[in-house]
Amino acid sequence: MKPMPRRRVMNVLKGEIPDRTPFTVYSGKLPRCTLERELRNRGLCLIERTTSYRIDRPNVTFEEHRCVDRSGKLMVKTIYHTPVGDLSLLTEPAGFTSWTHEYLFKSPADYKTILFMIEDSIVTEDYARVAKLQADLGDDFAVRDGLPLEPLQSFISGSFFDPAEFCVQWMDNRDEMLKLYNAQVKLARKIYPIVAKGPLEFCNYGGNVVPQIVGRENFQKYYIPNYNEAAEELHKTGKLIGTHLDAENETIMDLVAQTNLDYIEAYDPGMSPSVSQARKAWPDKVLWINWPSAWHLGSPQEVHDGTLRLLAEAKPGNNFIIGITEDVPEDKWAVNFTQIMNAIGD
Repeated sequence: MKPMPRRRVMNVLKGEIPDRTPFTVYSGKLPRCTLERELRNRGLCLIERTTSYRIDRPNVTFEEHRCVDRSGKLMVKTIYHTPVGDLSLLTEPAGFTSWTHEYLFKSPADYKTILFMIEDSIVTEDYARVAKLQADLGDDFAVRDGLPLEPLQSFISGSFFDPAEFCVQWMDNRDEMLKLYNAQVKLARKIYPIVAKGPLEFCNYGGNVVPQIVGRENFQKYYIPNYNEAAEELHKTGKLIGTHLDAENETIMDLVAQTNLDYIEAYDPGMSPSVSQARKAWPDKVLWINWPSAWHLGSPQEVHDGTLRLLAEAKPGNNFIIGITEDVPEDKWAVNFTQIMNAIGD
């Protein structure tokens, strides 16, 4: 009987013990090919990320300029026009991602413009599109909703501030930063009920938190309350909520335990505490790991054996999913994904 990958993932997220540990891959990290089809036939589940809403800014316009610099790199400059000033962003497209060379914030004079952009946001549901997407993709895909970055994280990982500049502004202009933070909180509160009433069953809230930048005190004060407020809203309609913690999490393990999040996604036991330690720290949460990125450089046998160790640490098998959330070297993914599937089968 053909496995139902999406159902297996959802059963684990709901706390059930599966027939086997789910193996998931972000849909953009797996080329469409014969082996990909074979892995899906064996039970691999693709994760499609989307949002059940859209955000429009009716009083903000933008223009985009593309050029090639002297080194031959394509650069994209985006200029945002608002009634209270303009902002510009300079990025370098790089395949699956882009590098930011200039962030929107250049000086304290930009605070009012960034605040205007946030407050000008209008949120509307986009249910029909995501329901069709889920139906079209079928049972080999789990379609995941997404809340924006956490209100404070939006100024660290987003396009507003260079991370180092954020740290300076957080210390030197705290009042202005808190105005932006509070505006993002208000925006997030408009989105929670839309996601809660939407057609998708689970949702990530932000992520990419770097504890070494945020610190324990700020995480406790500016992250946990937002996680818990969103969780309360989503749980009213039976939706599940998690976050993407892919950094070194040792210093905030006990604080994450205080959240009402249902799962922790992209957790990398190659740089954070082990699977067994994470399971002990978060016994009531699903641990959805990123198969450790550094391990992809090992031999096929090492990949297989490493997966067996992860599975052994995850016993009895509930509340545990193995995922791929980062890019894998082009010459490694075929062998490694097969070995991971083999180990799960074993």
